[in-house]
Amino acid sequence: MISAIVRAFRTPDLRNKLAFTLAIVAIFRLGSFIPAPFVDYGNVQKCLAQTQNTSGLYELVNLFSGGALLQLSIFALGIMPYITASIITQLLRVVIPRFETLYKEGAAGQATLTQYTRYLTIALGVLQSTTLIAVARQGALFGADCVLPILTDSSPIAVTLMVITMTAGTGLIMWMGELVTERGVGNGMSLLIFTSIAAQFPSSLLSIAETKSIETLLIVIAIGVVVVGLVILVEQSQRRIPVQYAKRMVGRRTYGGQSTYIPIKVNMAGVVPVIFASSLLYLPALIAQFNQPDANGQVAGWVTWVSTYLTQGDSPLYMAIYFFLILGFTYFYVAITFNPEEVADNMKQYGGFVPGIRAGRPTMEFLEFVLSRITFAGAIYLGLIALIPLVAFTAIGANQNFPFGGTSILIIVGVGLDTVKQINAQMQQRNYEGLLK
Repeated sequence: MISAIVRAFRTPDLRNKLAFTLAIVAIFRLGSFIPAPFVDYGNVQKCLAQTQNTSGLYELVNLFSGGALLQLSIFALGIMPYITASIITQLLRVVIPRFETLYKEGAAGQATLTQYTRYLTIALGVLQSTTLIAVARQGALFGADCVLPILTDSSPIAVTLMVITMTAGTGLIMWMGELVTERGVGNGMSLLIFTSIAAQFPSSLLSIAETKSIETLLIVIAIGVVVVGLVILVEQSQRRIPVQYAKRMVGRRTYGGQSTYIPIKVNMAGVVPVIFASSLLYLPALIAQFNQPDANGQVAGWVTWVSTYLTQGDSPLYMAIYFFLILGFTYFYVAITFNPEEVADNMKQYGGFVPGIRAGRPTMEFLEFVLSRITFAGAIYLGLIALIPLVAFTAIGANQNFPFGGTSILIIVGVGLDTVKQINAQMQQRNYEGLLK
């Protein structure tokens, strides 16, 4: 492994790309510790030390920001507004015909969609930073664990400056991610998310060792190794549907006649259903948080019910709803990203067919049948992986940002595999050996 890394850095072009990527990652991590204006950094650190568990309401955003959210840094929002904007833009292709037309126009149309995603990212950055600062002003960011004042100035001018700073931080992260994609190695946005999640691993493992025991930590690491291996196995698994293209004569030249396949991954939806389910489950907790007790100190019954069952992951009802939401969103997302009718029409147009299946509608029905079976297995897999942190929280009382499960492990394995493939491909272009033999 060390010799493979040495070979990668001996290649001049690849060395420059790797160095550029590492420099952007370092800047990104540095910005996660620079506090926004009018934030009392000392009190924030005291609150972080007093808080035992991250509230479920902020768990996902704090995870994707590498812990910068609860520190109220200039990169507090992390990459989450861009992720949300990308998902919304993709979903709007189903609702707005204009977006679908742009997607089918090729590079020019997709560049326009990318520009729309950037505008939406900035708008979401303004909205999310305003919400974050409003929660911090109310003293509800750390819940009842800390009552120290976090902001040194709550005037409208100070709040406006903080919103502008955090939104500008989101824009800067988006720009850095695009720079890494263009001039570095791998997908820039994915690598920044990878960095944010990986940065939480040492603190999560240290927390388990301090609150439990070294034996528990070793058991967690052993389980983690098994989980990572299984996730790699499933992420690499795919059903290959053979496709044969008939020979065609165009003038004096013969086209077609070759055999290929349509790869259908077991987990075609990636990590998006987990994000959808988490976000939807956070909405009741967010609404309940802004419903304060009345003059007699009484809290509405539905607020108490939400706080009991839909805030922490140790509730069986929470786990069941979370699991079934992931199943439903997996089918939904696969349905809008893979269109069997479109694939069957394209195959028919170019003279392709699945051996033993007639072209046209029978091919579409066959693809739908295979896709439904594969998606069921993928949905169960996603649901079980996402439940690992919740089960760990119930079993050993670990922080809900449990390192070996859920969104974190899916993203780390997926981005890691994709980045290694890209480095391997670039090394094979210059040498006959890849990164790993």
